[in-house]
Amino acid sequence: MSDTPAFLDTGRPLVPDLVVPRGVLPFFLPQRPVRGRLVRLGPLADALLTRHDNHPVVTRLVGQAMALAAGLSSALKFRGSFSLQAKGDGPVSMLLADCTDAGEIRGHAITNRGKLDALLETDPNPSAEALLGSGFLAFTVDQGGEQNRHQGIVAIEGGSLAEMALHYFDTSEQLLCQVHLAAEETPSGWRAGALILEKVAGAGGIDPALGDAEQAESWHTATTLAATLTDAELLNDDLPSDQLLYRLFHTEGVAADRARALSFGCRCSRARLASILEGFPTEDLDHMAIGDDIVMTCEFCNYDFRFPRQAVHGTAPAPKGPNPV
Repeated sequence: MSDTPAFLDTGRPLVPDLVVPRGVLPFFLPQRPVRGRLVRLGPLADALLTRHDNHPVVTRLVGQAMALAAGLSSALKFRGSFSLQAKGDGPVSMLLADCTDAGEIRGHAITNRGKLDALLETDPNPSAEALLGSGFLAFTVDQGGEQNRHQGIVAIEGGSLAEMALHYFDTSEQLLCQVHLAAEETPSGWRAGALILEKVAGAGGIDPALGDAEQAESWHTATTLAATLTDAELLNDDLPSDQLLYRLFHTEGVAADRARALSFGCRCSRARLASILEGFPTEDLDHMAIGDDIVMTCEFCNYDFRFPRQAVHGTAPAPKGPNPV
């Protein structure tokens, strides 16, 4: 344990010093009103997902959520983070993934093991809908500081996480999109990826001269080609992203934009957690102590921070005044 006072200790637990240089590859189809992002977490997926002892069906869902968050966050035009959160009454009561504008990604899920075991007895490979149950899906853009957060919330609808995201885009953003998500354990470890297509609005399209019918046909062609993508291709480390895009869209003259790196993105520290503890009343801190320490666990990196109880002061109890008449 560090000798530095907790409120000054910005130290973090040991996490993989791992960066995927071309984790997100934006692209567009020249002269077509279509743009997209190819997301491939590579070995970063295994480093993130194996920090939790989840059942593979839950791990798969978290991997898909992180790939989706990484792809959508790359559209940010400012400093901040993009997060997706699903809360439902199913075995996975909460699913959370977020990614910053710098490509720092993290994710985790809260699971009711009893509900999950009961579900797996009847369905060994449950859908995202079965895992999450009824609830809501929220997408949040947080610029930090004094900036207002932008959040959109919709009911969970769709069998897969990709279908749930498309329902959000259709109802909240009125965007025409196509989403392919995949996460599986491969011989090289867990891998996760996403292919996201977006139809650019007519007035802002690559070629404004295209009429509505031509734009609709271009979109149909692009989505038809994207639908040929397999999970195996998306998760294959030996197939470079540029080659995969060419394989899918070479007839449309696909062009890649500047790639973006992804990295292990948990932002916990002793200082941050200590500031939270100091906001608790001393009586609550006494109840939280286990022996001589208070233990706080970062749910993202699954690391226990230990704080000596005597080093955390908390807030003083309010003075007791006379009882009101």
